Amino acid sequence: MIPHRIVLASVAGLVSALLLAACDSSTDNAGATSPGSVASVAPVATAASESATSAPTGDGSGDRTGTTTTALIAKAVGGTGDVVTDGNGMTLYRYEKDEPDPSKWTCAGACTKTWIPVMVGDSAQDSVQTTGVEKSLLGTVHRDGKPQLTLAGWPLYRYSGDTAAGQVNGQGKDGLWFAVTPAGGKSGASS
Repeated sequence: MIPHRIVLASVAGLVSALLLAACDSSTDNAGATSPGSVASVAPVATAASESATSAPTGDGSGDRTGTTTTALIAKAVGGTGDVVTDGNGMTLYRYEKDEPDPSKWTCAGACTKTWIPVMVGDSAQDSVQTTGVEKSLLGTVHRDGKPQLTLAGWPLYRYSGDTAAGQVNGQGKDGLWFAVTPAGGKSGASS
């Protein structure tokens, strides 16, 4: 009788742990349709490993609300001159409706399905791995409690239409989206 109770208690504990883990993996992102909040001076995190660069995060409803990046690299891409890419070579963009000072994001809801916010972890700024991008220009703005990467105050995004490294299909879209330069400016060249 006692071994039977031990087995039942173990199974109940395992099921509870699995349910808690499943609940913890979904988040309530009710503020996704409201404009962004004022930036904090939280450090930006990147690392040499690129395994998390394109891992989507979600709000529990299937919406893509961001990709986590682990490196920033300045390089010439698709005739646009030097622009910033993530560690996988995917071009990063800025949105002219966002505000750089103080940093605010305005792309929300359906916009984030096409223009995917570049999120970062919470480690110290001295762990940031950059090539050709000045670390002092990096920062974050909070998007529903999670840090979105900024460059010279501009929140950064990836374009869902860029499916391979070196593409700049989002350059000049709607006259509002531009590949971001290493100084945080907008690239003037068309794709």
